[in-house]
Amino acid sequence: MLRALTVGTTLLLQALAAHAQEPQGGSRAGDRYEIRSERLWSRSSGEGSSGSSRDVDVLMERVIAVRDAGEELEFDLPDDATAEDRARTWQFPVRVLRPSQGPLQLLNGAELEARVERWLAAAGWPRAICGRWIFTWNAFRIECDPQSVIPGLARLDLESLDLREGAPYREAGARGPGVLRRETRGSDGAAFVVELEVDPEAVRRERAQNDVVVAEIGRRESLSLDAALQAHSAERISGTIRINFETDAAGRVRRRRKVTELAIEGPDGGRETQTFTDTVERRLVSRAAP
Repeated sequence: MLRALTVGTTLLLQALAAHAQEPQGGSRAGDRYEIRSERLWSRSSGEGSSGSSRDVDVLMERVIAVRDAGEELEFDLPDDATAEDRARTWQFPVRVLRPSQGPLQLLNGAELEARVERWLAAAGWPRAICGRWIFTWNAFRIECDPQSVIPGLARLDLESLDLREGAPYREAGARGPGVLRRETRGSDGAAFVVELEVDPEAVRRERAQNDVVVAEIGRRESLSLDAALQAHSAERISGTIRINFETDAAGRVRRRRKVTELAIEGPDGGRETQTFTDTVERRLVSRAAP
């Protein structure tokens, strides 16, 4: 929803190669996918001010094994990642289990824990800095818990989505569930769309949390979450969330695009609009031999 403070390394894409043909059926050990995530943010106010940002990240997904319990996967930085890119992050490569039901499960937590220690030592940071926000070339939270990798991967997980005409669909930050609607497409796949109403309280809390982070980074007088919430309590907030899904001929989701539009009116009558576009695409890079 609100503009995310970038965590970890943002890697700019070069021109994408021609898309490999998607497999008809499930994945098999050795398959490799590219996952591309793009976040766009724009803001305008009644006073004429405006701003925008764009973040692009790329990860590679490799299928290690396919078992009855689910798929064992490895996520890593792109093949062209430099030593400097890898030095900035301890999270990758990471191995997880994508079960047939339920959330992703971390498989190499001990390995990540050892990497965290080396990463902190290389930066000259004590363990006490874990959980703090700092600003270098961008703002980021110093994460030291291997389990913190899971929520980020879950945001990129298109395989676990179950899309059906008329099915309820829930999204974080929405007031309630929406209903999936199938749209007509060609023979190469299907499209689904869902429209939801923004939950003003969720937006208000996220705006307050951002204020707390900015205060921490700026090392000003500490700002409590309660005080930040109070500062935003008189705002009138409305908006919509529209999510489009594209599937391939086998019914697997290959693209999700979420557009959140917000209108925020302050107690003084000032008004601003914000638009957040979050797109995740997953494409087959290489198919393992049968």
